Amino acid sequence: MKDYNLERFQCGLSELKIELSKEQMEQFLNYYELLVEWNSFMNLTAITEFDQVITKHFLDSLSIVKVCRIDQIGTVLDVGTGAGFPGIPLKIAFPKLEIVLLDSLNKRVKFLNEVIERLGLEGIRAVHGRAEEFIRTDGAREGFDLAVSRAVANLSSLCEYCLPYVKTGGSFISYKSGKIQEELSSAKQAVKVLGGELENTVYFQLTGTEDERSFVCIRKKKETPKKYPRKAGMPAKEPIGAVPRKNNG
Repeated sequence: MKDYNLERFQCGLSELKIELSKEQMEQFLNYYELLVEWNSFMNLTAITEFDQVITKHFLDSLSIVKVCRIDQIGTVLDVGTGAGFPGIPLKIAFPKLEIVLLDSLNKRVKFLNEVIERLGLEGIRAVHGRAEEFIRTDGAREGFDLAVSRAVANLSSLCEYCLPYVKTGGSFISYKSGKIQEELSSAKQAVKVLGGELENTVYFQLTGTEDERSFVCIRKKKETPKKYPRKAGMPAKEPIGAVPRKNNG
């Protein structure tokens, strides 16, 4: 393994009040090396430079501690996990979490399984599937304390993907970047229809950057109606609460 300068990582961890053992730090470094290796022959991330990955993937994923007592959570579903963010960094830093990584692309799931095996992670599994379909798996609906997503999608669609998986009393936390007031306004009906309630929105600047980030925290107040999520493609194509397009024909 290369000799990496960990100053930025350690500074960011200190700011988040997260302490890692030597073994955990090595797991993060191994994760980085696997990410770069696999990224050379498949598209996992546009960010590969070490300090950038540390900041924009690892620390960004761990920043959820700003809004959630993650050490007190039991089960987590990471929807649209991609290269494993935020699920794998959360598992490394908080090993007691039971995590399911859900992604619709099988080759990304193969990468995730390689990471899980090489890092010796337990209590975490990668699943190939869409959010609209995995919900039919035994124990999936209303089966998680927390659902998270860094996926690029509008908040209304993300709520439909994620809230059906959350237990009543649990939470869905969406990782967002930039200004999201318009998204929040558009998602109000979806949040309500799906059994949620907007708890708070926290804006912050990503450590060591000028990047604006936010967390949208939604509490699950009652069960999601069984008809949600709708069939594959519908949550993205016709988000709940969206103004129907006029037919000019």
